[in-house]
Amino acid sequence: MDYEEYEEACKKIQNDNEEYLEIFRSELAEKKLSPKTIQKHVSNVDLYLNHYMLYEEPIPMEQGHGCVDGFFGYFFIRKCMWSTPATIKSTASSIKKFYKCMLEYGKVEEDDYITLCETIKDDM
Repeated sequence: MDYEEYEEACKKIQNDNEEYLEIFRSELAEKKLSPKTIQKHVSNVDLYLNHYMLYEEPIPMEQGHGCVDGFFGYFFIRKCMWSTPATIKSTASSIKKFYKCMLEYGKVEEDDYITLCETIKDDM
């Protein structure tokens, strides 16, 4: 894949991700979470989807269950200067909530959601 193809694939995935994040934001608002809490969850998931999963190659959200180990095991603790045990737990919680929402909307498979949750639990 050359750079132009990479850029094009990333742009398409980012557009898709914006739709998914909007669904997530709406679901959190329906649960009466504060705007600050909603923004934190969305920001955490945005970091995962639009930065980490596009970092080396364009990976769509649906394949995110297989990337979470590298995110928490390397990227987040090495590349994010603000990472602490508390931010790791907060980000893990946001990602699990996001993928549960995507499961409820039929955007991911139940087995993939279960794999994601088990990986996060094992990594913690």
